[in-house]
Amino acid sequence: MRVLTPKEIMGELDRYIIGQKNAKKAVAIALRNRWRRQMIPKELRDEIAPKNILMIGPTGVGKTEIARRLAKLSNAPFLKIEATKFTEVGYVGRDVESMIRDLTELAVNMVKREEQEKVLEKAKEAAEERIVDLLLPKRSTSNNEESKEKMRALFRAHKLDERFVDIDVPEKVLPMIEVFAAQGLEEMEMQLREMFGNILPKKTKRRKMKVKEAYEYLVEEETKRLIDMDRVTKEAIERVEQSGIVFLDEIDKIASKDHTYGPDVSREGVQRDLLPIVEGTTVTTKYGPVRTDHILFIAAGAFTMTKPSDLIPELQGRFPIRVELDALKRADFVRILTEPENALVRQYKALLMTEGVELEFEEEAVEEIAAIAERVNEMTENIGARRLYTIMEKLL
Repeated sequence: MRVLTPKEIMGELDRYIIGQKNAKKAVAIALRNRWRRQMIPKELRDEIAPKNILMIGPTGVGKTEIARRLAKLSNAPFLKIEATKFTEVGYVGRDVESMIRDLTELAVNMVKREEQEKVLEKAKEAAEERIVDLLLPKRSTSNNEESKEKMRALFRAHKLDERFVDIDVPEKVLPMIEVFAAQGLEEMEMQLREMFGNILPKKTKRRKMKVKEAYEYLVEEETKRLIDMDRVTKEAIERVEQSGIVFLDEIDKIASKDHTYGPDVSREGVQRDLLPIVEGTTVTTKYGPVRTDHILFIAAGAFTMTKPSDLIPELQGRFPIRVELDALKRADFVRILTEPENALVRQYKALLMTEGVELEFEEEAVEEIAAIAERVNEMTENIGARRLYTIMEKLL
């Protein structure tokens, strides 16, 4: 995949996100800097730390949408997670290191999919060979090769799809010990189940499947066999460490004006737990240790009840680039309704077209929807562009 320039990244983001030029410029440059860093000598490369970004702006202005689109453009391990999911070490809930474990899991799956595509043709050939062997009669014949080719031709012509064959599949053996984990410790529960499952001997059972289903199963099995998981794991960890991106949403919810008592103590604890992760530390995952020194962190928050300065000073210093997103006005709502490739007007037209209803929005109608959205946002809670969804649903 070609590496995009900042201008091209902004162009891609402009296709889906209206306005917010400063935020789009900041993430575009940060994304390009990931590539630039890979191009310089190794001794200097390790000294260049990512410039983490803090996006500040009211709800519904495009912070999360920028993250979503960035994930598709980055071609790198990308995790979006809410800061409110975390609790301080010692409390029930998720610890901050779990986001690096999640990011590593995503990277492993990403590399695995890429490797599967590379070996897919070989896997299909091997699966076809096994299917043909299963379809042939057990007794040996003198013209075995000829029979095989005839059977292969029938299989490729999909004339045998409805026939049944017997396939040996692994039998899931439930461990005798049931693992119960408290809320927030689901990850530990899964790891314990996996550990107990690996200790127990593997058993297989014979299942009858239609040829089509059996072929798909065998392709998957052959693909797994052809992939070198050690190489996949190594490559995945390398990607996380060198180009991983974490989008930390709702960071304002762990900021507090008073750090002395009540839930504020736990919020400050989460911030202090985040510090070493953002600064650079080693996190233990089931795939091995992962360094976080060069992972890019993008934090976002509305900061309606708090200010960025309410975060502890050490954490503020870890996000040197601050970008303020603008509140949306009527003109922005009109553009959101009509301009992006996934514009709401286009979505509703397509939805109703499935029922044979051709929907047309006149310019005055779009203007009125935008005006209503702006007025309701002013009178009640300002939820930005999300107000348009409410109005369109009510209207249609």
